[in-house]
Amino acid sequence: MSITTRELFEQYHACWEARDPDRIAELHTDDSVFHLHSGGQAPAHGRAAIRETAAGMFGLVPDLAFERVSLRVGEDFWAVRFRMTGTSAAGAVVDVDLADYVLIEDGAVKEKHSYVDGVAMQAALAPAEVAP
Repeated sequence: MSITTRELFEQYHACWEARDPDRIAELHTDDSVFHLHSGGQAPAHGRAAIRETAAGMFGLVPDLAFERVSLRVGEDFWAVRFRMTGTSAAGAVVDVDLADYVLIEDGAVKEKHSYVDGVAMQAALAPAEVAP
């Protein structure tokens, strides 16, 4: 039985909600690309690099959570908007808009393009300034 794009989205999103980089990587094709378009980051190519990128995100925001704003699903893609929240490892509040465009091939994620407000994200991840 083949999985529908909507079912794959639900499984994939559940892996992100569970903050499970191994399961996230497993849902990608071997030659998949994950590109976080937030200013200067190179795309991650392949499952190992995607797993590392996801784990790195959870390291920066250990309680990362996603509130779905909208979702559009087609035969071989989905486009979704989230409000991404949490507390950075530096103790700052994270409250950033996120849009994902995902292409599907043979029941797995082939390409994931994530667009975030890079300025807001960098501000949330920066260490807090200490007053003199």
